Formats: sequence, structure tokens, C-alpha cells
Amino acid sequence: MDLKGKKVLVFGTGKSGIGAAQLLVKAGALPVIFDGKADIDKEEIIHKVGADTPVQVYAGELPGEVQKSLDLAVLSPGVPTDLPLVKSFYAQGLPVWGEVELAYQTGKGQVLAITGTNGKTTTTALLGKIMADARPSVFVVGNIGTPYTLKAPMMKEDSITVAEISSFQLETIQDFAPHVSAILNITEDHLNRHHTMEEYIRVKELITKNQGPKDVCVLNYEDPVLRKFGENIVPEVVYFSSVRKLSKGIYLDGDMITLRTDKEEIQVVKTGDLKLLGQHNFENVMAAVAMAWYDGVDIDSIRKSVCEFTAVPHRIEYVTEKNGVAYYNDSKGTNPDAAIRGIRAMNRPTLLIGGGYDKGSTYDEWIQAFDGKVKYLVLIGQTKEKIKEAANKNGFHQIILCEDLKEAVQVCAQKAEPGDAVLLSPACASWGQFDNYEQRGDIFKELVSYL
Repeated sequence: MDLKGKKVLVFGTGKSGIGAAQLLVKAGALPVIFDGKADIDKEEIIHKVGADTPVQVYAGELPGEVQKSLDLAVLSPGVPTDLPLVKSFYAQGLPVWGEVELAYQTGKGQVLAITGTNGKTTTTALLGKIMADARPSVFVVGNIGTPYTLKAPMMKEDSITVAEISSFQLETIQDFAPHVSAILNITEDHLNRHHTMEEYIRVKELITKNQGPKDVCVLNYEDPVLRKFGENIVPEVVYFSSVRKLSKGIYLDGDMITLRTDKEEIQVVKTGDLKLLGQHNFENVMAAVAMAWYDGVDIDSIRKSVCEFTAVPHRIEYVTEKNGVAYYNDSKGTNPDAAIRGIRAMNRPTLLIGGGYDKGSTYDEWIQAFDGKVKYLVLIGQTKEKIKEAANKNGFHQIILCEDLKEAVQVCAQKAEPGDAVLLSPACASWGQFDNYEQRGDIFKELVSYL
């Protein structure tokens, strides 16, 4: 779609919405900004967009005559597609894009895109480093924190975009077609948004929707849903596995990550040479290596980048040691499966801080994964009673309920003994008490520094 002169609704006023509005201005479109919250500061929104021409901003309710005049609607990732207003866009025959589709339509170059329930951010950051070390123009965007729309105007024909794509963003793609995609895993998450696992799986798999036979999709062989999915898709499938050798793909052979193609077997790197810990991180490395290799990056360059890479903030991030107690920030453990990976990475008796916003998850598998490592489960947030009930049902009773994160950190500091670890790995979203998981992790680190 040629956006010049088109009247485009931007639904949402967060980072993605502002980025979309700015991109639309640069493309010559006429953005109309809307937010369902009636109390937003319209002047601040206009200032953030920074347009020379006036931008219309509506809050609380979108006038019918404005809706009828639109040529396109662009949804921020946090806007559900089953809202009555969004349904009315579809009924009207109005094209509905997400900000990823808008950026893809206006950007240039090649896209490498990563989705999955867990591991997206680490894999995206690692692949971003590999590509930046090997190519002159690389952008790392999406759910990792930098809106795709902010970088799209800077892209050139030889640019590589490494994009972390959430299920929310995949709901609204139209032509988005990465050259190499990856689905790392699929476990229960965001059921408050997608309602059923079947719908969540369907949306995740949309990342391959527009890929052709010359494109590549990297999939986790140990995920039964993805193994089956890989049997009937158009792009070339490359599997990874951390538990078995594959006839073709990338796998862990003892302590060696090995890539096997139709023509050769390449020993990529020993796990002991990595700065990342845990089997889940070895899987992230395998996915990133496969994506870079199938995009044509030399194996020596890949190996060097992988060995230099350090963990991303908020993902089993070592904070400090106080009085012989190690503190770890795993605020990005926003669902039970991610939190399972966090506790499995611990090699000390652990005081575990959990709880937060309820996304409709169940917590039994998380509790069962404690495996004798957890001394105390310290709970905060909306889900604390729900998690306590699950813990009791599964035979774990060393539970402490706290009002907030500050109290939880203080309680852990009092209960911990030298040689223990304190791990913030909530298994829940941050909303309600924090703006996002980054803020939650930063506040945890700040509270620990005060001890």
C-alpha cells in the first residue's frame, strides 16, 4: 500500500504506537492517534510524535465519522484483535496491520525473525551480535525493546533486520516474510489474550505464513508441536536438539554444538567456551547459529561472536553477593516455563521470589521443578494465593506471602544463609505492580544494592 496521503489510525500510545505514528509521518501519511484511555495527555502525545503537521488525537472514544474516513488501522501489540472496536474495523473492510507489518512494508533489506514462548530475547540479542559482527548494516528490533517502526526509515537494501516477534505482533501480519525464521518452543502463555492453546499455537506458527521454498525455518525438534509443524511447511526446515544427534540440523553432542548439513558436519563450539549457562541457553545458541549460517555467515565469524556474547539483562542475571548470598535477577521469567529454566540453572539452595499478574497460567509444573533446590518460596502480587494453593497441592509448604517486592527482598535477606542464592523468577507478568519486567528487574537490583 502506498501510504502517501492515506489517513491511518494508530491504536495505542505506547512506544510502538508513537514509533508507528512517526513512521507514518515520514511516509507522507496522515496519522490519527487513538487510545482507549480517556485520561491520556493529548499534548504530550503530539509532542512525542514530533510532527510538523497537526496530528489528530482521540481518547476514550473514536468518533464514527473519523472511523469511516480511515484508509488503514495500525494496532499496537497490546491491543487485542477481539475488541469490539477492532472487530468493527474488520466489518467495515478496513485493512488492519500491526506495527511489525507497517515497518516491514516501509523498511528495506532482509529480515531474520524469532518467536517462541521462551528464549526469544537471548536468541535475538545473540543473533544480532553475530550479524552485526559480520554485516555492515544490522538492526535489532521488535519485542526486545526497540520498536521496528523506529528503525525502518534507516534501513537500506543491504540491511539485515533481526526481529524478536511476539504472538501479539504475529496476529496482525499480512505480507511479513522473513528470509530465516525460528520458533524456539511453545508452552502455555498469554492464554488471557489468546484464550486457548490451539489459538496461541496457530498465531505463533504464522511467522512462516509468507515464507517461500528458498527461505528457512529453524524449529525445536524436542517440541512435539513444532516437530509435527515442520513436516508440512513451505520453507526449508532446520531442526535443533539439545538431547539427540540429528541427521540434519544443529545439536548438542556431549559438550560440543555440532551443525550437520547435507554436505558436511561442523563442530561449532564447546559449551564450556560459552559465557551462557544452562541447557536452555545452549538451545538459544543453536537456534542463533543455525539462523546465521543459513543466512550465509562464515562459521569462524559465528564462533567468535558466540564466544564473546554475555547474558542479556533480566535473564538469570547475576546481580551481586551479599553476606555470602548470591542474588540473581530473572525478571524476564514471566511465565512458568521460563521460571522452570531459571530454577534449573541454580546450583545453590535457593530462596525464590515469585508471583505477579495472572495471565491464566497454571503453576504445578513450576513447583514440581523445584527438585529440592528451593528453601523458601516468597510470593507477591495478584497470583500469590493461587501459587500458594498450587504449591501446597504439590507438597511444598515453605511459603511466605509479602505485600511487595521490597518486603520480599528483605525477607529473603533475613532467611538466607551463606552459600544460598536469592532468585527473582516470578513465573508471572509484571503488570499491576510494575510497568514491565525491566522495571521489576531494575527495582530488584536496586533493592539488593541497599542491603
